[in-house]
Parts: sequence; C-alpha cells; structure tokens
Amino acid sequence: MSLVIPKRRSERLFPSLIGDFFNNDRLLLDFNGDLFNSNFLEVVPEANIIENNKEYQIELAAPGLERKDFKVEVNNDVLSISAEKEEESKKEDKNYRTREFSYNSFYRSFALPQNLVTDKIDAKYENGILKLVLPKMEVSVQKPLKKIKVA
Repeated sequence: MSLVIPKRRSERLFPSLIGDFFNNDRLLLDFNGDLFNSNFLEVVPEANIIENNKEYQIELAAPGLERKDFKVEVNNDVLSISAEKEEESKKEDKNYRTREFSYNSFYRSFALPQNLVTDKIDAKYENGILKLVLPKMEVSVQKPLKKIKVA
C-alpha cells in the first residue's frame, strides 16, 4: 500500500503541467540528446471488462475514431485491438498557406480464457465506445452419478 499525497488547492494548471513534466521519472533522451516525456508517446484507451454467466464484454473509450479505423483480431487466444487514424488539412489563400496533420494510433491486447466461442465475437463502435461481446461456451450440466445395484 502506498501513501497518496493530495495536491494543494492553490496549485494552478500551468505550474502543475510544468511540474509534472520536469518531476516525472519517465524522462528520456531523444536521438538529438534532448529530453522528452515518454508519457506523450503512447495513448492507450481505458477499458472496462464485464463478465456475466453468458459472456464477457470489453468496452474501450476511443472517441474521435471511425469504424474503419479499428482492427480486431484473435490469434492464439489473444484478442488484439488496434486503431490508426491519420488526418491532414490544407488551406491555401492568396497570402498564406497552411498544412496541418495528425496521426493517432493505439494497440491493446487481452489474453482470452479457454471457455470462449471465438467465432461469435461481436464488435460495435458507437458514440466513442468500442464494445466487444465475447460469448462463453455453454457448459453442459452433468447429471449426478447414479449407482445401480446389481441383483
């Protein structure tokens, strides 16, 4: 168990960002020898995993993406979810020209239990949430052993 120290209320956003950047133990050197923060490199969406008697459900918060951006695969009992989105905009006028681009991607994987029907996994993306339904195999209820007396 670790002690959580609450932040002071007087701390403002700007000093907090600067403090978090320079006080982070994940500072690295890039190829030029300059410092950068590795927290900015990877964006992994939060996931909710829900289990009931019939299925597992995985919900990933991935706003701003489209259905075509996702790639969902199952290989060797590992569910892999990835997404890539690249955007570019250009504006040209008589006196200026702008070009902006962005690239976002993530990758998550989950080890699957043996009791799943992988052929019937369903995935839907709606309102920024990717929801996967992973149905469980039906477990046959074994009847209790009945001993028959031999006469």
